[in-house]
Amino acid sequence: MGAPVKNLSSDGEWTVVLPSKRRQGRRKPKQEEEEKPWKSDDLEVDPQRQARLKKKMEISINKIESSKFYTALIEQLKSPEVSEQFRLVLGTETQLQMVMYGIGSIEAYESPRFQLSIAILMKREFDWVGNIEVFDPVLSATESSVLESMGCMVLSVNEQARREALKPTLFFMPHCEANLYNNLLQANWRMDRLCRIALFGNSFQMYEEQVTVDPEVIRATKRIIAARKITSEFAIETVSDDYFPAFHDSSWHFFSSGLDSDLPLLVSVGS
Repeated sequence: MGAPVKNLSSDGEWTVVLPSKRRQGRRKPKQEEEEKPWKSDDLEVDPQRQARLKKKMEISINKIESSKFYTALIEQLKSPEVSEQFRLVLGTETQLQMVMYGIGSIEAYESPRFQLSIAILMKREFDWVGNIEVFDPVLSATESSVLESMGCMVLSVNEQARREALKPTLFFMPHCEANLYNNLLQANWRMDRLCRIALFGNSFQMYEEQVTVDPEVIRATKRIIAARKITSEFAIETVSDDYFPAFHDSSWHFFSSGLDSDLPLLVSVGS
């Protein structure tokens, strides 16, 4: 998880994980600083691995769909408070696109499969969820082929989460590094773009509560903290320990419409 949100260690103690650190169970390589065309090192689609992964995804989707966790999540999304926020993001549009960054290896780990399952099930459940685009540098050709078979589009460029929200977009970014949330906010630091964004990811409130004097943490969370005053946040409940690793400390975030003058002025280098 991105800094400075805390993570639970194997001995039960809470530890602070900085943006450059990697989370246990999630292979998170260092992100490149510039957008550029991307190709996986694993260029061959393995039919046997493909078949096994499709089966794993089917199991994950069925497990999630029949869980109390999913029931609670759908109830939250259909609640008047949250559904109204999505209505405001949609505006006059009928659908919002979903962009998934940092999903991790769906072949190697269960948590990314659970996260992808939620995205797929949301698209099935709600007609306002449009196309799903996915990117993570660790995705193999086999994983990409499975994602495409499930109706997702695998991006060929590492956008570094700097996508401008020119239309209503749900950025699905569970447990991404803090600098990716920061990049997303920086690319859209004007009200007419922020109001088109729904973001699922690490709790901004928790970032604010755990802020430290570490310069690296301050740089990585600068816009996250600044955005708090215009953010409506709705925390999810994992309900079951089965889904804690994949979804703990995660929230839906929406940004108020208003004037650009409502945004904090960030003028320092790299802000």
